[in-house]
Amino acid sequence: MVILYLNVLMIISKMPGCIAGKKWFTEPNICFSNLPNKENQTLSKSKHSVLSELSDKDDDSSILPRLPDDVSKYCLALVPHSDLPAMAGVCKRWRCFIQSKEFIMVRKLAGLVEEWLFLLTADKEGKGSHWEVMDCEGQNRRSLPPMPGPTKAGFGVVVVNGKLLVMAGYSVIDGTATASAEVYQYNSCVNSWSRLSNMNVARYDFACAEVNGLVYAVGGNGVDGDSLSSVEVYDSETDKWTLIESLRRPRRGCFACGFEGKLYVMGGRSSFTIGNSKFVDVYNPERHSWCEMKNGCVMVTAHAVLGKKLFCMEWKNQRKLAIFNSEDNTWKMEPLPLTGSSSIGFRFGILDGKLLLFSLEEEPTCKTLLYDPNAAPGSEWQTSEIKPSGLCLCSVTVKA
Repeated sequence: MVILYLNVLMIISKMPGCIAGKKWFTEPNICFSNLPNKENQTLSKSKHSVLSELSDKDDDSSILPRLPDDVSKYCLALVPHSDLPAMAGVCKRWRCFIQSKEFIMVRKLAGLVEEWLFLLTADKEGKGSHWEVMDCEGQNRRSLPPMPGPTKAGFGVVVVNGKLLVMAGYSVIDGTATASAEVYQYNSCVNSWSRLSNMNVARYDFACAEVNGLVYAVGGNGVDGDSLSSVEVYDSETDKWTLIESLRRPRRGCFACGFEGKLYVMGGRSSFTIGNSKFVDVYNPERHSWCEMKNGCVMVTAHAVLGKKLFCMEWKNQRKLAIFNSEDNTWKMEPLPLTGSSSIGFRFGILDGKLLLFSLEEEPTCKTLLYDPNAAPGSEWQTSEIKPSGLCLCSVTVKA
């Protein structure tokens, strides 16, 4: 712990223009307060005395002694991501700030937000699964702590404010499948899971997505197995789920994504259609209403959003990417550079602005395909050494 304190002090000492005249330095888009007159002095105390103040009881209102809170918060935001869990254990004030939405915002302003690839990976011989994470280069792989609660399937996964949310699903206990309304959150800055408020409706095989900082859960199957039309939204500021206007028809096995502040729900099945639904349900949060499009995709086995485009793979054609452009609501097909059996599927991941295709064939020789939408025509496809440790069940990108 002492080393962590000294690291913070070192950061302070290296801050450009640490104390110049009467004002702290100013970074682009970050303005710090003037120091009060009584604190307008060089930090001449010894490290020993500062450490003594830092270790005082948590009822001290300051984050770092002798520093304004805005400067203190900036100092903590400069700490390398790998050291944040230990920093969060120093005291309650630090932990609260490191877990907050404000902390991610300060790191963004400081240009220190890092991109991480989270993968839910099947363990060998089908004995469960675990979450693992890699950095933006596919290195520094590590496993997450086990998620609390019983093992589930059919759950939803979404990222909001740099945190991973795993929602609802169903678990099998004593041979009986039970739908869940539980929600858990993983915060990489403190390397721990926490329980959030339950959803209003227990559900599984539903669509979910983040739009404008809010999390939406749409349709799915309920406790009795019937298809649902209910929709609810989660606000992380209040830790509250709220039911909103339902879909026009029940829908299950679908997926969702956000474009231009609107929620798009595609795929899956509806109780009022024979087979799979090609309808796209679009929710406008400003108008609190749904509308409908008819040019969706069906039987989707993998999907991912990159920029203003949605990448899908359909079960009927797993040698082509279906790419939806939200700007003009059009689709185009992109052939995969593969030959051989079309029964081998993929899971998608996003890293560094590129689409990763993880093969579902557990062969050591199988390579990960990489699609760069910004590459020159003819060179969009490459291979990548980034691979999960086992079969990839799903993946999300987290920036924290």
